[in-house]
Amino acid sequence: MARNAWRLLTGLWAAGLLHSAAAATVAAGVDAVAPPTPPAIANHRCLRCHADPLDKEVVQPDGSRKNIYMDPQVFEHSVHGKVACNGCHSDVTKLPHKKPLARSIGCIECHRQQRDRLKDNPDPRKRERLDVVVQQTDNYLHSAHARPNPKDQSRVNAACHDCHDAHNIGKPGELQRKEHRLKNPEVCGRCHEKQKKDYLASTHGKAIVDKKDEKSAVCSDCHTTHSIGSPKGDPAKLAITQNCGSCHDNARKTYLASYHGQVNRLGYTNTAKCFDCHGGHDVKDAKDPTSAVHVNNRLENCKNCHKEATDSFLQFQPHGDPDNKEKYPWLYVAKRFMQALIFAVMAFFWVHVLLWLFREVMDRIQGKGFIEDLNQPDVVFFRRFPPVWRWIHFLFAISTMALILTGTTLLFSHTGWAKAVVVFLGGTRMEGIVHRSAAVIWLSIFLFHLLIAITSIWKKRKTFEWFGGTSMLPNWKDLSDLRDMFKWFLGRGPRPQFCHWTYWQKFDYWAPFWGAAVIGSSGIMLFAPEKTAAILPGWVFNVATLVHAEEALLAAIFLNSVHFFNVHFRPERFPMSTTIFTGAIPMEEFKHDHRMEYERLLASGELDKHLVRRPSRRFDLVASFITSVLIIAGLTLLTLVLYGIGTAN
Repeated sequence: MARNAWRLLTGLWAAGLLHSAAAATVAAGVDAVAPPTPPAIANHRCLRCHADPLDKEVVQPDGSRKNIYMDPQVFEHSVHGKVACNGCHSDVTKLPHKKPLARSIGCIECHRQQRDRLKDNPDPRKRERLDVVVQQTDNYLHSAHARPNPKDQSRVNAACHDCHDAHNIGKPGELQRKEHRLKNPEVCGRCHEKQKKDYLASTHGKAIVDKKDEKSAVCSDCHTTHSIGSPKGDPAKLAITQNCGSCHDNARKTYLASYHGQVNRLGYTNTAKCFDCHGGHDVKDAKDPTSAVHVNNRLENCKNCHKEATDSFLQFQPHGDPDNKEKYPWLYVAKRFMQALIFAVMAFFWVHVLLWLFREVMDRIQGKGFIEDLNQPDVVFFRRFPPVWRWIHFLFAISTMALILTGTTLLFSHTGWAKAVVVFLGGTRMEGIVHRSAAVIWLSIFLFHLLIAITSIWKKRKTFEWFGGTSMLPNWKDLSDLRDMFKWFLGRGPRPQFCHWTYWQKFDYWAPFWGAAVIGSSGIMLFAPEKTAAILPGWVFNVATLVHAEEALLAAIFLNSVHFFNVHFRPERFPMSTTIFTGAIPMEEFKHDHRMEYERLLASGELDKHLVRRPSRRFDLVASFITSVLIIAGLTLLTLVLYGIGTAN
């Protein structure tokens, strides 16, 4: 009797509830959730059985027990509160229905139909939420959960109702409320028992279970809610790594500045990711003796990738912050030094470029500038560079540009162009091979050129003037030339006369020595970390990574802006000079640029030894083509680098 009375009262209450809700819906003119036609079976009839708290279980035909209870108040408060029961359980056409129910709940199709009914609604707010739901279901259809279960291919790995309590889905804006987040590990743990066990023992899990801290990471924070892929696939690994940074912002920033993070940001997973070092589901505080990053366990952790790692590896700071002076003093000092160096060099030479451009333009306007008509058949040429130096310059240019391109793809991994370049090269592994190959070529040519220079000086050791006009060593005249050049820029004196080499050419020459020392040594350290760590402390890698990148930036910007202007873009040379590839320079141009050298050779009677024929038209066209390609490539690299700097975060 008590049970029947309860069913009668519940039925009357539910009927009144549904009648009131329907009336309110009609009065508001809303038809976004309720089906377009009245339900075949009123909900209150279903609730007679399913809302009875005294009769929660039924025995299935196979002997198993199933809980059929549904709390009417919880259901009414949910987003499905106005949906008829057999709107989802569509196979129920009469009561009592057959048992058990067939799996006839079509969440995806229902949401799409509801969204389509509102597509012409002038108020976009009424379909915004359904747009989100439909997008989430589309994500689900491409996820690991929507794939057939290997043990029973008639079922998917997880359907909507396996994760969502269909009778207790919160209203829009409440789906991520505290109780839902706290339940998330329990819901996922129904299938992933081992992962749940590891998670509950982790820092994240203890915060959820013990402290009820809904801000702690739950399964869906790392694996996403619907776009869940196989954890063995690259998309899932990349998503998890990105999602870690949504909470650990500073760690994310320092990680992305590292080589590991740059590769990850380019879309590849062949380097260390957050969970490779910190663990996946069993993330623990670094002070916990069982943590993978505890000081006693860190070396073995590193050896997962660096097989020959030694104790000095532990001094490497994977999240070293160069802006944190107290914690990372060496890194802080290195960054400030490199920034000051870049600023000083570029500020000085860009001012130099702008003033030089101004003076030559003004001289051209006033008819004072140097202009030579190379179309005259009697133009005499001076041999400026022998073949060996032309080949060295060509190979230097090619290898330098290859180094800039492959290096800046990592440095500016946040840009679309960097990702496109790496894809074109065949991935980060191939990019690394190209970069290191170009580095070997560059260093080999550098050493070969050094050998030639030393041999040449040795042969002339009795007469060679170390600080003379033909020497690359800076001298006091270079300082006076620099001073007089600025006077000329400002119209306060004549243009100085130069010998075989100018002060800016000497700077261009000696800068690669600094670059080879800084970039070369740091690059070798990063290329062979295990062998380096056997000699040097691990924090050297942090400094090497920073100075390697900063010095490369300085070289890329200087070469493709200042050097290009000095050689090609100043009005006297525009649009280009092909001397470095033809080896010959018109005599009048030589006299203008190197007057003291011309007068010295003329006085000694050696000038005729350096005179050569005009380069053939075919040779000149080839030199012009090569120069044009290199200039375009250099300007493209400069644009990409400046864009990368401007969009860095």
